[in-house]
Amino acid sequence: MKYLHKKKLSLNCFLLTGCILILFSTNHFAQNYMPTPNDTLNSPIVHSDSSITFRVYAPNATEVKMGGTDFPNDFRNKALIKQSNGIWQVTFGPIKPGAYRYNFIIDGITVIDSRNTLVSESNMNVWSLVYVPGSDFMETKPVPHGSISEVTYFSSALNRFRRMHVYTPPGYESGKNKYPVFYLLHGAFDCDAAWPTVGRAGFILDNLIAEKKAEPMVVVMPAGHTGPFWFGRPPSDPSRRVDEFLKDFLGDIKPYIEKNYRVYTERDKRAIAGLSMGGAQTLNIAIPNLKEYSYIGVYSSGVFGIDGNNPFGNNEGPTWVEQNKSHLENEELKEGLKLLWFATGKDDFLLNLSRATVDTLKAYGFDVTYQETNGGHTWVNWRNYLFEFAQMIFKD
Repeated sequence: MKYLHKKKLSLNCFLLTGCILILFSTNHFAQNYMPTPNDTLNSPIVHSDSSITFRVYAPNATEVKMGGTDFPNDFRNKALIKQSNGIWQVTFGPIKPGAYRYNFIIDGITVIDSRNTLVSESNMNVWSLVYVPGSDFMETKPVPHGSISEVTYFSSALNRFRRMHVYTPPGYESGKNKYPVFYLLHGAFDCDAAWPTVGRAGFILDNLIAEKKAEPMVVVMPAGHTGPFWFGRPPSDPSRRVDEFLKDFLGDIKPYIEKNYRVYTERDKRAIAGLSMGGAQTLNIAIPNLKEYSYIGVYSSGVFGIDGNNPFGNNEGPTWVEQNKSHLENEELKEGLKLLWFATGKDDFLLNLSRATVDTLKAYGFDVTYQETNGGHTWVNWRNYLFEFAQMIFKD
């Protein structure tokens, strides 16, 4: 008993000493902490006129510029003005409603906005994210909301773990019904987190389903890159990586979804679409496997190289048409294809590619719906394309 009493007493003394040290160190930190303007800094600030103020605390910097995507051209490299308190800021706009990625370039070093908790991943970096309200179809509304999950799966094709995002519609978790499945692919330099963040896919689908303009569906957003990517790599590398994704999609992603989610496996309950690189991947997946897809969407894209300009730099071997000739000529498979939909901006650098691809498909007897919209190769268009395409699929 005496031994136990001494042990408890020693433990209590140890805990008391620890508490005193913590209180002392906390008090010492509080006494020596020097407040800075960064403590109460707000950034970004979206104003009622849809202009945005960006701010960053960098008292020792000599130059701060803006970086970003989809903003008007004069936004990129726009200089922030240094204030007397060490805060750099600039107000830009008004900006069209939508989600925008941005970062700061401080003395040549690219950083995200540390005062903004909204971020958007891409293939090899991360961006800060700002949303400008004002476009009804992608607003956050008081409607039933679905869920977007980060799903980790093992890719046998690549022999490593991979990630994808999966949207399930309102009521999925509490029900037992099956749903049609829509595979939605991102573009070059991006990743599986693009459509859920800057693409606003979840909110777009929530609103369409709530208004009964779209059927409830499971939407699968996989990672289209299988490693680092940039234009200018040796010709074999980009082609190999696209092929790796196709193997991953056909051998792992699609089987995983059909095993682990309540989705239909019939052709008329399956759709696929993608933007830019993802549009090319869509055609590379769907045309050779046309018996499995009734709805195909291509946003700002086509068959790379079909117009003689291949940004991936791989023109060796048989052409895409030569590889897929038997599928392109199969009239029976075309009968079950309910929608083959293309859309590209008039200022898009891939406009001629889209036109050439559409012309080729029409020459082989495909019924192609094609539209050219305003704008270029940006999320401003791709969110609109998703909004339109999602209303046309799975309609009996």
